[in-house]
Amino acid sequence: MTNLLSDPDNADYVAKAQAFTEDYSKNVDNIEGLWIGTWETKCLAHTNPGTVGMVTRPKDKVPEKLKELQDAMLEAGDGVYNIGMIISPATGKQIVSMYKALYNSSNEPIGFVGLGIYTDQLVNTLNSLSIKGIENSSYSMVNVKDGRYVFNDDAELIDKASENSKIRSLCEKYAGTKTSEDGNFEYKKSGTKYVSIYSYIPQYGWLLMLDDTRKEVYSLTYSLRIYMTIFAAVIVGLMLVFGIINRKQEKVSQKLASTIVKNNKTKESLYTAMFKDVLTDVSNRISFSMDVDEMKAKGAKPQYFAMFNIAEFSQVNSKLGNDTGDWLLVRTVEVLKQNFKGSKIYRTGSDEFVVISNADSTSKDAFMKSVNEAFTTLTSKQTTPVGKHTFKFKAAVVKKNKDFNTSVVAVLKDMLNNFSGSVNYEELDRS
Repeated sequence: MTNLLSDPDNADYVAKAQAFTEDYSKNVDNIEGLWIGTWETKCLAHTNPGTVGMVTRPKDKVPEKLKELQDAMLEAGDGVYNIGMIISPATGKQIVSMYKALYNSSNEPIGFVGLGIYTDQLVNTLNSLSIKGIENSSYSMVNVKDGRYVFNDDAELIDKASENSKIRSLCEKYAGTKTSEDGNFEYKKSGTKYVSIYSYIPQYGWLLMLDDTRKEVYSLTYSLRIYMTIFAAVIVGLMLVFGIINRKQEKVSQKLASTIVKNNKTKESLYTAMFKDVLTDVSNRISFSMDVDEMKAKGAKPQYFAMFNIAEFSQVNSKLGNDTGDWLLVRTVEVLKQNFKGSKIYRTGSDEFVVISNADSTSKDAFMKSVNEAFTTLTSKQTTPVGKHTFKFKAAVVKKNKDFNTSVVAVLKDMLNNFSGSVNYEELDRS
């Protein structure tokens, strides 16, 4: 990438970058675009080739936006800058946007890699939630760092600072906080009183809120006040009303508690949609890239990387059915977990999995023993939902002592292409 950014007019570099970008994007769900841009945000390669050449933040039109992005990437250093949810300049749709700056040999910024994930899955999840009694409720989300909306049912408010004093106060309270917390508050807008139930998500610095009118939330309480007035003169009636009050107030409390639980589930769904493979419940390719970057930023220690590939996986689906294919993917993860306890497991492609294990705490012989045992189990005859079958697998292992990046996947794939029936091992650097 540094060659491309240093010489962006080189047609050979551009073609290779575009081919890599399109190939990488195939295995990422809900992707809006993976792209490489110059430091001035000119797109050089993109998942959608039609976007190549676009300048997303023109310096002569929106200099403040360009500088804001550049400063944020520089502040993130060698890490990933998660801008949160925005309206994509390329597609006009809402996405979760992440950036990582790239530097030359003099440690000067020369460009960046950007990734956009559509929020459609999150939006659909939020819109599908129906809580009896507060059907007119609405969701919103604010970044506590700057108080700006990252999600709102009013699209015009997205990326604008909240004017609600209670929300601004919560942003000041939670900015930089590392623990989650739930709560509620009341406020008034256009003469109407509202109740807001919130959940703070520390991983991203977001405040997720559900708002509804105070009248609807406390509609049961209003009804009880009417009952109290009617039977105020009758002692027996008052006793009955107090009993009703207690029961219905419990329902109100249960309603609020149920809403908070649903918010927590929504929070979990957001994390799963972005960083987890839903079928096998292991981390996905995005998590793999971010974890490798984090290890490098912290001062990488020697690691083993093992790749397991289900050979001819498309034929499994076509001959035995997609349900059997899904069973085989889940079974593969089960076997890897049994043999690599304490290691990180990722699904990096439709039919490939990568295991990362600390080489300082595990010898080569011990690690290769685990690899060979897992390989033997996976290639043995297995009882599937459609009978006993044997499946083909390929496996390769590399040891990397330093300079981590996701190119290790390409090395493993090259080794799999030359697979001879036994697990290959290669040490990429020895210092």
